[in-house]
Amino acid sequence: MAERKAESGFPVKPVYDQSDLPGDSDKQVGRPGEYPFTRGVYPTMYTSRPWTMRQYAGFGTATESNARYHRLLEHGTMGLSVAFDLPTQMGYDSDDPVAHGEVGKVGVAIDSLADMKTLFDGIPLDQVSTSMTINAPASLLLLLYQLVAQEAGIPGGALNGTIQNDILKEYIARGTYIFPPKPSLRLVADTFAYCRAEVPKWNTISISGYHMAEAGATPVQEIAFTLANGIDYVRAALAAGLAVDDFAPRLSFFFVARTTLLEEVAKFRAARRIWARLMRDEFGAKDPKSMMLRFHTQTAGVQLTAQQPEVNLVRVAVQGLGAVLGGTQSLHTNSYDEAIALPTEKAARLALRTQQVLAYETDLTATVDPFAGSYVVEAMTDEIEAAAVALMDRVASYGSAVDAIEAGFQKNEIETSAYRVAQEIDSGARVVVGLNRFAVAEEEPYEPLRVDPAIEAAQARRIAAIRETRDSAAVERALAAVRSAAAGADNVLYPMREALRAYATVGEVCGALREVWGVYHPVERF
Repeated sequence: MAERKAESGFPVKPVYDQSDLPGDSDKQVGRPGEYPFTRGVYPTMYTSRPWTMRQYAGFGTATESNARYHRLLEHGTMGLSVAFDLPTQMGYDSDDPVAHGEVGKVGVAIDSLADMKTLFDGIPLDQVSTSMTINAPASLLLLLYQLVAQEAGIPGGALNGTIQNDILKEYIARGTYIFPPKPSLRLVADTFAYCRAEVPKWNTISISGYHMAEAGATPVQEIAFTLANGIDYVRAALAAGLAVDDFAPRLSFFFVARTTLLEEVAKFRAARRIWARLMRDEFGAKDPKSMMLRFHTQTAGVQLTAQQPEVNLVRVAVQGLGAVLGGTQSLHTNSYDEAIALPTEKAARLALRTQQVLAYETDLTATVDPFAGSYVVEAMTDEIEAAAVALMDRVASYGSAVDAIEAGFQKNEIETSAYRVAQEIDSGARVVVGLNRFAVAEEEPYEPLRVDPAIEAAQARRIAAIRETRDSAAVERALAAVRSAAAGADNVLYPMREALRAYATVGEVCGALREVWGVYHPVERF
């Protein structure tokens, strides 16, 4: 019988027993809610309340997205996850020539405070938790959210949510960066300091392995490169004069959940253990909350197929199960049709119902960390931990995660893994149900959700109207203050907030920063 290997490369044995565990395994495993948090960050985990159920939504106009949010909340969603279109992610307004053809395509277009007001109209921002998948201009979207709340009489201290704000993984896996790494890290650190003073319950960063996994990273690469980036963010905050226990409790992470359930459970447990040790031993954290690796999980979009898309319902259920068994704090389950287009409302509702079945019809919430003590899961946790630490050491050998990024190390490692997987699928060595095995001769017709191309023109008219009615002199003064702060050492979020309050657009504020910090052009390596 051929030897099975885990996604991370180590062999998977047909049978595991006590001999596969180290002598101090009980100490390594610990108790839930206690260092090293292998069994979860809270002592009761889901036994007192389930994880936060999020659904990622945002498409076309802010009005359409707002209507979708209201329906999701009515169906039982406990937290919103906002998707933004590519121009917004890159800091361009919808009427910028660079944005042509992309407005509203993969998320909602947000150009100014007016759009943000529409997006969250009628939603009680002091009662919901909102996650925003935005990176290079993450601080701007947070400031817009805060301004909307202020106009509704909601103080910053009542807001809960997360901005992804993880710029380093953009240089590795996604490419929606704007500025060079060093000023980008400065902007992240400024956001940490701003939120501590102004929005204290907000999670200031979601350090993401998800997109690296979607690009082809193995589970070991996913957590190794994510935690290595986390180290650089901690160092940037410390260099900015922040104390570790002042900002570390607001750090959070974002991982994928694949169909390889056992390895995914082990991955989450290993990641918690590595981070706890790093924060305590390397950075001297004293507050247990600083050592807790809290994370959001999204099921693996890269594993969904356009062929026989209903099979994705099964994949997503298995992936969601792995995330829950691994101890996630919040979960987004992908819709079964996302390999084809933006999800339909029915598909999004089914994805949410998947989580609700896991939470309310199974016994997953009856006990904490049900896999603890499992020979195979504990052995896999140790394997992944050792391999991830070794890979993090390779990143550190470059000097820092940023230095390794500039050398192309992480990107090359991920691309090598992605190529190997593609070869395995092409050869049939890796089975993908409905794609290279158990295919059908003829697929059933499917009508995807389509984005109206007229959205771009409507957004352009909306921006033009705002520019005509706002106080242009006040906007210019505010943008000058942004440039001055960016050129100096002051926290740049305060002048950015005032510029947005004056109805400067996202593109104009990002443009002011571009003038000072420049833009990033990766070095081509052949």
